[in-house]
Amino acid sequence: MRSVKRIYFPFLVFWILTSCVSFGKTSSSTTNENWVGTWATAPQLVEPNNLPPAPGLSNNTLRQIVRVSVGGNKIRLRVSNMYSKDSLYVKSVTIAKPTQDGNVDAVSITSLRFNGKSGFAIAPGSDIYCDPAQFDLQPNSFLAITICYGNTTQSITGHPGSRTTSYLVPGEQTHDAVFNNPVKTDHWYSIMNIDVQAEKSSAAVAIIGNSITDGRGSGTNKQNRWTDILSQRLLANDATKNISVLNFGIGGNCVVRGGLGPTALARFDYNILGQSNVRWLIILEGINDIGGIKKPEDAPIRAKELIEAYQVMIDKAHAKGIKVYGATILPFAKSFYDAPFRQDAWRTVNDWIRTSGKFDAVIDFDQLMESDEAGVILPDMHDNDHLHPNEAGYKRMGDFINLDLFKTK
Repeated sequence: MRSVKRIYFPFLVFWILTSCVSFGKTSSSTTNENWVGTWATAPQLVEPNNLPPAPGLSNNTLRQIVRVSVGGNKIRLRVSNMYSKDSLYVKSVTIAKPTQDGNVDAVSITSLRFNGKSGFAIAPGSDIYCDPAQFDLQPNSFLAITICYGNTTQSITGHPGSRTTSYLVPGEQTHDAVFNNPVKTDHWYSIMNIDVQAEKSSAAVAIIGNSITDGRGSGTNKQNRWTDILSQRLLANDATKNISVLNFGIGGNCVVRGGLGPTALARFDYNILGQSNVRWLIILEGINDIGGIKKPEDAPIRAKELIEAYQVMIDKAHAKGIKVYGATILPFAKSFYDAPFRQDAWRTVNDWIRTSGKFDAVIDFDQLMESDEAGVILPDMHDNDHLHPNEAGYKRMGDFINLDLFKTK
């Protein structure tokens, strides 16, 4: 799946005006604060079975809930239309503190402006940041983003694996605190990331991965992916309390070719290098590439391709001053991917991650999650498929990471 790069008139002028705020380049106006990502997700073209339920997005209102990491009193939201083939029309957007069942605190409702306007259009292959908005965003809190759409098509950029419930109601209700009888859907649409103006010492950890980073096997609305566990530990630690975590996992994703969504290589610049103040990167991806090997003779070729792809990402990140931590691929024997030649490729890749010296540090999830039976995940740590961790497994992973890797002093 590839990004659509065509920009059509009359949106050309609009794109030129908005491109200056794309990819997280706006800087803080103060010397003691900077923009840093506090929440993010990896967008893709939404597949037909993950499209919004009736009544759909056109001329209706969608309220989406996200959990942020670091806090601040000024924020900006990025809306993405990067993978759609049609323009996206939005009438209005608000943010607020959520209460329950899709409702929000009325006093906290804040309108967002985009180039000074409440409504806007985004050309295909583009995105837009809102104007910086004053908002009391607390660390490790939830934020409701409410969007009223104009006419939409079936070509929508979003993130299917939100594992967080969104709420859809008819008409324009962005300023309504209470949603009556909303339609629920566990997907995110259009939103990509939130930046906050935070202390100068604040920085972000970006994580690129597949379903294990996206959180398959974690609990819906529990925010207990391994990335969430890591984030909560960082915020609770005095030495790392200004460090955020940005999750760029896509279920079914591959590094080199195939899979769901744009490959890790194809989306790397947009997802990782396009974020505000990323100082560290964790790479945990490759199992779907290995699982897609069809013939034994292709196993060493695919392992080599993965290693070369990791090196490309490492080099790009290092050129931006980002430290890169390699996470070994989890064991998968007895899963639907299991085959001797795939196990060979897995061992080759994990050995390289551990011993090549190319990463600034190694997070050995394979060793952490492997049982006494070689190549098999711990029996009480997987989601009944010998591949994806369950909630206990994700907690084990999030608790395992050494917080000293993220100290800024």
